[in-house]
Amino acid sequence: MDLLSIFGVALALAMDALAVSVAVGLRLAHVTARHTFRVSFHFGFFQFLMPVVGWLGGAQFASAIAGWDHWLVFALLGVLGGKMIWQALTGKVDSLTDDPTRGWSLVSLSVATSLDALAIGVSLAFLGESIWLAAVIIGLVAGILSLIGIRAGNRLGRHFSQWAEIAGGCVLLLVGLRILLTHLKFL
Repeated sequence: MDLLSIFGVALALAMDALAVSVAVGLRLAHVTARHTFRVSFHFGFFQFLMPVVGWLGGAQFASAIAGWDHWLVFALLGVLGGKMIWQALTGKVDSLTDDPTRGWSLVSLSVATSLDALAIGVSLAFLGESIWLAAVIIGLVAGILSLIGIRAGNRLGRHFSQWAEIAGGCVLLLVGLRILLTHLKFL
């Protein structure tokens, strides 16, 4: 695969990470350097890791997860997005999930935004291509766009507070729904 194609694939794969990082930025009252690092590092790392796993696992792993990966992403993003909307509307904040850049929330978001990258790794394995350059570029692009996304989302969130949190929750729900509908061949 040529370099231009790899960058095109990396940009396409990073769109979910960008959208989710914007939603995370909307959710936080103030984004610190730690928040930015955690989100951009984890999203970039998982976008790097998943194609490698797909490439190493080949068709066996991809076929085992292909039947339900879109449902998993839909459920993870649906629960997190729904919770954000509920908390914004009721004013109730769960202290364990107040910071989506920590713990299982961050891992769930990282996995959810990178499952599509598994298929890229499998495709490269079938084509006999090396995975390493592609995986590094995919990870770097996702990390950089996530960094931009969390900062941009936070700037919007500071101006619109409750509505921004509702919008962030809606973004997560819509990303999950788009992934589900795409895999079910409705889009």
